[in-house]
Amino acid sequence: MLKRLRVRFICIIMSIVTVMLSAVMITVVHFTQSNLEAESLRIMESIASDPMQLGGFRESGEEMLPYFALQIGRFNEVLAINGGYFDLSDEDVVQDLIRQTLYAEEAVGELEEYNLRYCRRVSPNRCCIVFADMTAEQRTVTQVYRACAAIGSVSFVMFLLLSFLFAWWAVKPVEKSWKEQRQFVSDASHELKTPLTVILTNAELLQQPDYDEEKKNGFAANILTMAGQMRSLVENLLDLARVDNGLAKKVWARVDLSHMVYDALLPFEPVYFEKGLDLQSRIQENIFINGSESHLRQVVEILLDNARKYSDCPAAVVVCLQRQGRGQCLLSVANPGAPIPSKDLQNIFKRFYRVDQARSRDGSYGLGLPIAEGIVRDHNGRIWATSQNGFNTFYVTLPMI
Repeated sequence: MLKRLRVRFICIIMSIVTVMLSAVMITVVHFTQSNLEAESLRIMESIASDPMQLGGFRESGEEMLPYFALQIGRFNEVLAINGGYFDLSDEDVVQDLIRQTLYAEEAVGELEEYNLRYCRRVSPNRCCIVFADMTAEQRTVTQVYRACAAIGSVSFVMFLLLSFLFAWWAVKPVEKSWKEQRQFVSDASHELKTPLTVILTNAELLQQPDYDEEKKNGFAANILTMAGQMRSLVENLLDLARVDNGLAKKVWARVDLSHMVYDALLPFEPVYFEKGLDLQSRIQENIFINGSESHLRQVVEILLDNARKYSDCPAAVVVCLQRQGRGQCLLSVANPGAPIPSKDLQNIFKRFYRVDQARSRDGSYGLGLPIAEGIVRDHNGRIWATSQNGFNTFYVTLPMI
């Protein structure tokens, strides 16, 4: 699919480039030919108004216009010939030129047989016909055409190479998203498969008459535990889907982030105390942002729950909220624990990624941080993590109002 997408992308780009280059080439050749023709006609008309000028050349831009003029009497006899560039010794040729130009409907035209352009001016007693050689003009047009063709060919090849690079660059995010989607489906299927297998196995055992009531109660408890894990996973997947769809349709309002973070800490204090952890906070007052309070609270809860799971006991988890620079606030959650490797710091916000794979069995599916990252991104913020001096710290920056 990605290969076809790249080929289609290249074809579209090269079609546009081909049309544009062709239009430019045609325009350049057309205007060059038109300008040369107009300049030639201007000089010919000037000569026709004063046919007794000496010489057989008149300057036309950078070219010398070779011409000759015939003055014709009322009985089509040649009264005078001006211009020494041409051999006019053949009277049949001269008469043929006179005949074709005198009986032509247009006063200005071309004689392709002789490669001449003519300009006819008629007065009461005589007619003056100026002929100009078109060889130099045609040579110039041909040179321009060849130059345009050469430039167009080189440009086409260059654009073709650039289109390959641009197609690779443009499709790369799509390729990344496609791989992440396939990995997401594979991981989600794997996470759902295990509890389903446990549920089916225990359900089959429940139907067996060989087990006593106590064992059947154990089977039922296993089913209930696995069903609860599946429900938690499905809820996380739904939250992730909502975040992927964006929060534009949510109710955005002025949020007192200081008060919201303080309220989010209260339910976690007994949970932390029961695990032997101390929950400390340093929160600056009157920090307001524009956003969805429920989703921002979810970010704080995800970070607090993450700190609870991965903290060494006994220890203290520190939550800080403060202003940072102009128009920004910084939220941090720091917990002591096993250092997170640098390669894992780059991956912990990916879906289903867990530093400790064994955590999947206690309800950790690696979806909390991706959900938090999506919410922060939709609030025009940034989230990242560091692991230094025995502390793992998660940071969130958000724009204030």
